[in-house]
Amino acid sequence: MKLPWQERPQNCNDVVWRYRENPIIKRDAIPTSNSVFNSAVAPFGDGYAGVFRCDNKAVQMNIFAGFSKDGIHWDINHKPIDFKAGDIDNVHGDYKYDPRVVFIEDRYWITWCEGHNGPTIGVGYTFDFVEFFQCENAFLPFNRNGVLFPKKINGKYAMMSRPSDNGHTPFGDIYLSYSPDMKYWGEHRHMMSPTPFKASAWQCTKIGAGSVPFLTNEGWLMFYHGVITTCSGFRYAMGSAILDKEHPNIVKYRTQPYLLTPSELYEQVGDVPNVIFPCATLQDVENDKVAIYYGAADTVVALAFGYISEILTFTKENSL
Repeated sequence: MKLPWQERPQNCNDVVWRYRENPIIKRDAIPTSNSVFNSAVAPFGDGYAGVFRCDNKAVQMNIFAGFSKDGIHWDINHKPIDFKAGDIDNVHGDYKYDPRVVFIEDRYWITWCEGHNGPTIGVGYTFDFVEFFQCENAFLPFNRNGVLFPKKINGKYAMMSRPSDNGHTPFGDIYLSYSPDMKYWGEHRHMMSPTPFKASAWQCTKIGAGSVPFLTNEGWLMFYHGVITTCSGFRYAMGSAILDKEHPNIVKYRTQPYLLTPSELYEQVGDVPNVIFPCATLQDVENDKVAIYYGAADTVVALAFGYISEILTFTKENSL
């Protein structure tokens, strides 16, 4: 399977660089969409599958399945995912947004922000991206940014999340929780906090887990978003963190400078200006490459690339 890839542009010194044809998915990718952003992808069959946040023209938030041969050109279903009951009877929430997808053992697990008396973490699964099953929500409201690890940790499922409030949260730390069965969650551990303004202002208001972590020789590599409150509102940028392999609540390294910040027009202008929101990666560890999918300005999906070894070195040498 060929990883989506584009070499670093000439005269570019950044450790992560953008795909020159961004955005890869525009806001009108399906007939009903107002915007398509903050979406997740995974290898599937001889190509890729994904779960996409598509807000419609009434700005109702829902998630849709899609497929691609190359990870760049996507065909997204025109109707949202119709979940069947997994271990619950009622699968109808007020909204679904910001999905993540990860393959664990025998199926693809999906997490998202689920409207259930406020935002919480919805959980579901699929074997084929055609039939989907919804399970019990992971946590009480209010919570966002539920991101599963791709393998069990000490025999248990592990998920990062960001406890919040019911609105546009002006705060947020990342926590790690464990489950024996993907239904009952506990053993909550604090992972990361926003930084003091003086130490690293781009992530001083709130942070949230982004992409599904993947293992490297240094530990789990995870891309996350950080937020600063500016005169014109929140600004979201992307950083990276290296987590301990056996105890991933231990953050070994974390970037002081950002990897990407809104600087292109499609990141600065949209339904919510100045947003870079990583949700997924495709990686080829053997060949040292990673492709990072991120939502831009809450309007479109964009793609960036980097060499894993360079990102690890950058994270270690520029750590808080």
